[in-house]
Amino acid sequence: MPELPPFGLLRLPAEIRFGVGAAGTAAAVVERFGRRVLLCTDRILSATPAFRSLHAELEGRGHAVLVLDDVQAELPLGSVLAAAELARGFGPDVVVGYGGGSALDLAKLVALLVSHPRPVADFYGENRVPGPVLPVVAIPTTAGTGSEVTPVAVLSDPDRALKVGVSDPALIPRAAVVDPQLTVGAPPAVTAHSGIDAFVHAVESFTASGRFTEWPETLGVFVGRNRLSSGLALDAVRLVSGSLRTAVTDGSDLAARTDMALGSLYAGMAFGTAGTHLSHAIQYPVGTLTRTPHGLGTGLLLPFVLEACAPAIGAELVGIGTAMGLPDPSVPATLAAVRALVADIGIPGSLAELGMQRTDLPRVVELSLGVTRLVGNAPLPGSAELVTEIVTAAFEGRPARALA
Repeated sequence: MPELPPFGLLRLPAEIRFGVGAAGTAAAVVERFGRRVLLCTDRILSATPAFRSLHAELEGRGHAVLVLDDVQAELPLGSVLAAAELARGFGPDVVVGYGGGSALDLAKLVALLVSHPRPVADFYGENRVPGPVLPVVAIPTTAGTGSEVTPVAVLSDPDRALKVGVSDPALIPRAAVVDPQLTVGAPPAVTAHSGIDAFVHAVESFTASGRFTEWPETLGVFVGRNRLSSGLALDAVRLVSGSLRTAVTDGSDLAARTDMALGSLYAGMAFGTAGTHLSHAIQYPVGTLTRTPHGLGTGLLLPFVLEACAPAIGAELVGIGTAMGLPDPSVPATLAAVRALVADIGIPGSLAELGMQRTDLPRVVELSLGVTRLVGNAPLPGSAELVTEIVTAAFEGRPARALA
């Protein structure tokens, strides 16, 4: 196992409720924050019995409730602005995100824009939120993003080449209600893509640069691998690697769904301060170019990232292999196990399979290097040589050359 950094940092909701049946307590959690409730979800989830029960209970307790059920994947800027305008007219005391990562991120952004009615671009980047936002209660229905406990919300701005993020501790939900039963209806592809993204969150937070070696005057949102994030990351690796295959092939297996929900939660707790790195940085342009799901891209890229960075993270890879339950958790064995997990849940083995062309690679490298908050969190210096090797290997579907 690697030596852990001497310092640690976690930023989390004031309350996290986890377990089967937790969703039944959501109304009691929400009403602590006020009487006017804005519910952000999508049209499929708004028709489910669990959501209808929450809606009815809130109204039965005397709350005024407005439902915004047109959450769109990848959160186009226009839809975010429209939701914020409706929310301002309603005047909520609390915003509830109910659904996958897009629903949770929309709740965070609406809470931000109602509290600070300025152009959303003013908040792009890190630590640019000027003060508190409306309280958010996050209720995830997929196991993957970890957004219920993180300080990040991501959206698509047509004026930007890539998806953009608002990263600030003010966006951390005030409460998270994580009920594995709500994830049982997720289709296999959604389960695979969101689940492998949780695994990537865990692995990248554990292999992120351990640059947090003293207390700086100003803390970034992502501070790299640290003492408090590392144990959570390894627990997430153990849970997700042990149950993702079953959750994909038998979505009704509640034990597997419970492990996945807990693994996703732990991974979110870990990367919310440690951060992610190259798989996520490269996925941004890959996802934009190929119009493929975020988790599919990060899962595809992870083996190539780990192979290229292996000389700098040998001890961390052994720790990951141990958490995966390998009898011989060597570096080669861990790399092989990660590749097998990705393949077994149906993630393609190359960027070419997503429709990319070799002529696209220089632009992908250029845009990836521009995601400095993630590239700077990598265990090796985020050079053009490193990113080019990862992207080229991923396009060709061959092992990445280890770079010192």
